[in-house]
Amino acid sequence: MAKVVIFSGAGISAPSGISTFRDSGGLWEKYKIEDICTSGCLETNRDETIEFYDKRREDIKNKYPNHAHKMIAKLQEKYFDDIKIITQNVDDMFEKAGCRDVLHLHGFLREVCCEKCGFNIDIGYDAQKNKWNTCPKCKSNLRPNIVFFGEPAPKYTDLYFQLQDCKMFIVIGTSGNVINTDMFLNHKIEKSILNNLEPSSAINDKLYSKVLYKSATEAIDEIVLDIEKFLSPDNHKYQLY
Repeated sequence: MAKVVIFSGAGISAPSGISTFRDSGGLWEKYKIEDICTSGCLETNRDETIEFYDKRREDIKNKYPNHAHKMIAKLQEKYFDDIKIITQNVDDMFEKAGCRDVLHLHGFLREVCCEKCGFNIDIGYDAQKNKWNTCPKCKSNLRPNIVFFGEPAPKYTDLYFQLQDCKMFIVIGTSGNVINTDMFLNHKIEKSILNNLEPSSAINDKLYSKVLYKSATEAIDEIVLDIEKFLSPDNHKYQLY
């Protein structure tokens, strides 16, 4: 497993113009979270829920990866076995940048999945409505492959598995309100970097080896340099400053 885990949240995609439900304006402001992103919404509000994710899928179609995504893609290409990318984001900016085998903890916007057998289909930027209704394997209903609030998140098991051999933990663009990244900083983690736009009450920045309060696109060159130094044969001489 990878020595370096890069864990990202909405802050890495914000410079690409992708907003979250915490932002004002955009798609999220026109809908109530409990109506389109909460456990049971497919039973009580199916049409509007599918419509919302169709709009989100259309929205990312013409969005592009920013400098942070591109630099991480280059880093992964160089050190594929040593770098694992884990994200809370459901967009495809990492994939557009060329990243491979990205672990999406909360689902992937381009996919729909079967409500019964779990079969996944990458529909690109198509609208699910009236086109992707029935599972080709078991004929049950398809749904957006997104983890709604109150639902189990099965990929968290993969998250903990990937952290078993992690020696350097990088946090980019997450408030820590959904997943408290502090809890991953155990004795096995030799170096850690926290990069957020500003401090968060949910994160204890004193626990991290280095803290960078600036946008992901501004911080990424320094982060990549630190990772490359850590992965070098002389990493025992390396200190974060």
